[in-house]
Amino acid sequence: MSAQPLSKSRPFPWPWLDRAGRLSPLKTIVFIGLFLPAGWIALQGALSMLGPKPVTEALHQFGDWTVRFLALTLAVTPFRFIGNWPKLFLVRRMLGLAALAYVLVHLTLYVVQEAYDIPKVIWEIILRFYLTIGFIALAGLIALGLTSTDKMISRMGAAWHRLHQLIYPIVFLALAHYFIQSKINVDQAVLMSGLFLLLFIYRLMRRFGVAYGVLSLAAAAIVGGVGTMLIESAWYGLATGVPAFAVLQANLDFSYVIRPGWWVMAAGFGVALVKALRPSPSRSRAPTERKAPRDSVANAASQAS
Repeated sequence: MSAQPLSKSRPFPWPWLDRAGRLSPLKTIVFIGLFLPAGWIALQGALSMLGPKPVTEALHQFGDWTVRFLALTLAVTPFRFIGNWPKLFLVRRMLGLAALAYVLVHLTLYVVQEAYDIPKVIWEIILRFYLTIGFIALAGLIALGLTSTDKMISRMGAAWHRLHQLIYPIVFLALAHYFIQSKINVDQAVLMSGLFLLLFIYRLMRRFGVAYGVLSLAAAAIVGGVGTMLIESAWYGLATGVPAFAVLQANLDFSYVIRPGWWVMAAGFGVALVKALRPSPSRSRAPTERKAPRDSVANAASQAS
C-alpha cells in the first residue's frame, strides 16, 4: 500500500520515500545497499577475517568505500542523461551522505587505532601531509553534508552553488590521500582516479554541448583509459623513480595483471553500450532540469518525484 503524501511540516522524510511521500523502490534498494559494505566489514571483524591488524584493515576498507561512494555520487548526473534515468536524482543526496558517514567512521577507526590518544591524533594530522589533506577533505565533506538540506539550499541561494563546487577539490585531496597512504601498490588509487577522470570528461562534454552519443562516449572511454595510464606512469615516475615509459609499456603486458587504465576504458565502453541500448532523451529539457543545482556530495534539490 502506498504511503500517504508527506506533510509540509515534516522536514526530514524517510529516506525510502520519494518527495511525494510514496515508497520508492529505487531509494529503498539504494538505502539498503549503503549498509552492505559496513555490514560486510563488521562480519569480517566478527569472523576474524581482517588480518593481524583488524582495526587498521577496517579503517582502510571504510576509506576505500568513501571514495567509491563519492564516485557514485558524481556519476548520478551524467548517467541520468546518458541512460535517460531521471529518477537517479532521487538517490544523489543519499549517496553523498553515505560518503560522509563512511569517512567519519574512517576517522573514528583511526582514533581507535591510536588508542584514543586525541592529542597524538591531532599532532599526527598536523605533521603528516597525507593526513593533513585527508582531514581537509573530511572538513569539506562535513560542510557539504551540513548544507545538504532543502532548507539550507533555499536559504543560501547562489552561495550554495559556490560552496558545493568544493566537491572537485575535495575529490582531488581525497585521491591524493589515497595515493600516499597506499604506498607501493597504488592500483586501487589509480583505478579510482581514472574513474573520476572519466566522470569529469562526461561533465566537460555536457558543459561544452557535446552530445552523449555512442561514438562520443566511446571516444571518452579511450581518453579516460589513456589518461589513467598517464596518471599511473606519472605517479610511479615521481614517487618511486620507476621510468614512466616502463610503466606505460607494462600496460601492454597482459600476462600478469590487467592494468587500471584498461578497466577504466572498459567501463567507458560499457557506458557507451548502455547508451546504445537505451532510448535517447528528448532534446529539450524541462525548466526544472535546466535550473538544477550542480552535483555535490549531498546535492538533491533537483530530485525527481
